[in-house]
Amino acid sequence: MLLGTADVGALLADAPTIDGFDPEPTVLQEVTCFQLSAEMRNVSREALLPPSLHPTIPAALTIQFWDVGESPLGAFTLALVRVSCRSGVRARGFTTRVICNVPEVTDRLRSAWGFPVRTGDVAFRASYDGVEGAASLDGDVVLEASGIDPEPMGDSDVQYTGTMNIAHTPKGPRLIQVEAHHTATRVERVDPRLHVFDPIALGHELLLPAREIAATVASESVTFPPVRFVCSTEELAFTGTEAV
Repeated sequence: MLLGTADVGALLADAPTIDGFDPEPTVLQEVTCFQLSAEMRNVSREALLPPSLHPTIPAALTIQFWDVGESPLGAFTLALVRVSCRSGVRARGFTTRVICNVPEVTDRLRSAWGFPVRTGDVAFRASYDGVEGAASLDGDVVLEASGIDPEPMGDSDVQYTGTMNIAHTPKGPRLIQVEAHHTATRVERVDPRLHVFDPIALGHELLLPAREIAATVASESVTFPPVRFVCSTEELAFTGTEAV
């Protein structure tokens, strides 16, 4: 059985702090979500994950750009990177970095769900011929991706996996199980292109994408239900999961 080998102390060094969990759902409207999946080099497989998560074979990561038109904190755009994994038997993504262009949303994503967010510049464009997204930190472009030649898909053809974020909580260091329910009104397959990827800025020097696999763009709404479960950083989900 493959397990993560990352140093939990190192993962927690810059991890967000959650003082309490919001009992109400959060709804985002007028969302365009561009997701790109890529294989990673196998040297990255176990080293990026805490011991309570299982790496996938082959090693993979996902990149998402969200352009949000309406939320409780107004419009914003973000980019995020997750390492594909499993928690128990469930497919998940372990977040290594999020970049958001609105400081108030950065604070909310950190304090409510434990996303490792930094405020930066995020540009996103979607049109009839494809999508383009770029994220910058301190003036340097650290992530740039695009998708071209869109082809229509069914609204339910794309499934998004849940997210695991490491954070300090009232229960101690935990992995936060974050669900995002996507309700799409339009989905297209696009040909993926990854132009810029700075592994250190995006979470770890071993984040090494090797080959783009697939990409989609969806027009949708997204609902974050209240967090229900957290998991141990060291113990497998079968025995290390607890209700909040």
